[in-house]
Amino acid sequence: MTASGPPRHSRLVRSFAVAGVAAVALPLFGASTASAAPAAPATATAAPAAAGTVTAYPDNLDGWIRESLSVMAQHGIPGSYDSIHRNILRESSGNPQAINLWDSNAMAGTPSKGLLQVIDPTFQAYHVPGTAFDPFDPVANITAACNYAADRYGSIDNVFGAY
Repeated sequence: MTASGPPRHSRLVRSFAVAGVAAVALPLFGASTASAAPAAPATATAAPAAAGTVTAYPDNLDGWIRESLSVMAQHGIPGSYDSIHRNILRESSGNPQAINLWDSNAMAGTPSKGLLQVIDPTFQAYHVPGTAFDPFDPVANITAACNYAADRYGSIDNVFGAY
């Protein structure tokens, strides 16, 4: 029996991509345990099983920061929740669609965008794989901005003003 209607998309799918977990679809009917690959035995040296364990983040500022921190940890990008939150409130007041149309970047044709007000060339240069290639995507914006801040200042934790 097949489901009808349009495919459903959710942040859960993003979490799979961010975590780098490969999902394998097996048919619900017609497959038996004899035809399915046997499960690998757990060993003391194996990493904790990530298959089937996906963190769902709320679609709000807290969730975006926490998901970004998870991606950052996977890529060795330093930063803390409090510093990201502080900088977001200063830069965009938490509005992921914020765009600055009045500063020198805007006058030069490259306005700052998103939660951490990143210009397109910076976003493109510091985009982190596993996030959307969209400067208005909250997780992609935070992660790229923190990657830039780490390269330029050592960490977003060292940013206390416009950067």
